[in-house]
Amino acid sequence: MSKSAPLPAGTEPAPRTELDTEPKRAYLTEDEVERLIKATGDRDRLMILMAYRHGLRVSELISLQWRQLDLDAGRVQVRRAKSGDGAIHPLGGREIRELRKLRRKQPVGTRFVFMTNRGCPMTRNGFFKILAKAGARCGIPDVHPHLLRHGCGFKLVNDGMDTLSLAAYLGHANVQNTIRYAKMSAIRFEGLWRD
Repeated sequence: MSKSAPLPAGTEPAPRTELDTEPKRAYLTEDEVERLIKATGDRDRLMILMAYRHGLRVSELISLQWRQLDLDAGRVQVRRAKSGDGAIHPLGGREIRELRKLRRKQPVGTRFVFMTNRGCPMTRNGFFKILAKAGARCGIPDVHPHLLRHGCGFKLVNDGMDTLSLAAYLGHANVQNTIRYAKMSAIRFEGLWRD
């Protein structure tokens, strides 16, 4: 039996068909997200960062409004799609600084956080293109927005977050939807047994 090469980070085996040549990417690693962020401009890097850190679906990201943010308290009210449970998430200092910078550039009274260069709210397709271009620039193929959400889930589980807390953070009304993130990195188990 031949030994196969290890899978690249963020991938997992998928059912094989005759047309498949490589496993499908399941999520983005923290390192890959940082590479994507560095390959974009101010607004776009903030979109990628917030989608990743808050596990936002693309529809949740593009519909984010300034009234959902309290930059002084460092909080964002996450409104979940697909009948998910919303929550209040903390904002990190990096996010707060970038959000303040973005707000200063926008006209007073702008409702949506992420606007296009033409002054319209960002679209799903627009964010898909932003992410695909960033992926091409930094050599990460097949990047799409939902990989950021899955990356968030896998990172938080591997950092020790329990399944119920993760379900609440990602807005899963049914904890069964959170089970996929239980596939943890083997590194988490190092040091359990001492000889």
